Amino acid sequence: MKIVTTLNAPRPAGHYSQAVIHENLVFVSGQLPIYPDTGEKVLGSIEEQTSRVLNNIKAILEASNSSLNQVLKVTVYVSDITLWDRVNRIYSDFFGNHRPARAVVPTKELHHGFQVEMEVIAYVED
Repeated sequence: MKIVTTLNAPRPAGHYSQAVIHENLVFVSGQLPIYPDTGEKVLGSIEEQTSRVLNNIKAILEASNSSLNQVLKVTVYVSDITLWDRVNRIYSDFFGNHRPARAVVPTKELHHGFQVEMEVIAYVED
């Protein structure tokens, strides 16, 4: 097992790792819309929040020797399911033709008043 850490994604605010690699899989912890360089919270539109979350995930995947095209499964937590179409537009643009398995979980609230959080499982090259 290998712990993944990168300065290009928000540092963990609790007792967890940005990601963990086991064999050929990387498990990326739930990412919130936070700028990694300043720690500033993105509390703007759902589109801005979704884009920041996906960029944080991309940075962790790259640090793991993986990529968005190697994502197998995504879990999306959204604070208001009526926002889903807007999240899905940004998500679709980000992943392009790649279509990983996905679950969408509506939640009442997310930490710090965020509207979206995502975690992924991806394949890692040897």
